[in-house]
Amino acid sequence: QLRLVESGGGLVQPGGSLRLSCAASGFTLGHYAIGWFRQAPGKEREGVSCISNNGGTTNMPDSMKGRFTISRDNAKRTVYLQMNNLKPEDTAIYYCAANFGLCPSNSRNYAVWGQGTQVTVSS
Repeated sequence: QLRLVESGGGLVQPGGSLRLSCAASGFTLGHYAIGWFRQAPGKEREGVSCISNNGGTTNMPDSMKGRFTISRDNAKRTVYLQMNNLKPEDTAIYYCAANFGLCPSNSRNYAVWGQGTQVTVSS
């Protein structure tokens, strides 16, 4: 059974950092692209970034550039999202999703989704 589990969310003050983890089970992570998404209350889901099976990454929205970094450790079956200098507008549920091979152009092509982890940035 293909499964993704996110962790690492929580409450952090503005300017703080969090590292989210996306742990894969039931499939060989190294064969898959993993995307990170977020959804804030009342807003549409937003793509953060994706890392392909070959390590290539997609561009991030300008609001996240220079603050967020995506990486993967296939041996640990985990993809990470390092988030620095967090802002209140980063508050959202963060999800990871898997697609075989490269990063898809359409988020609907992701085959497996995790349950999400809540990130709250507040003083």
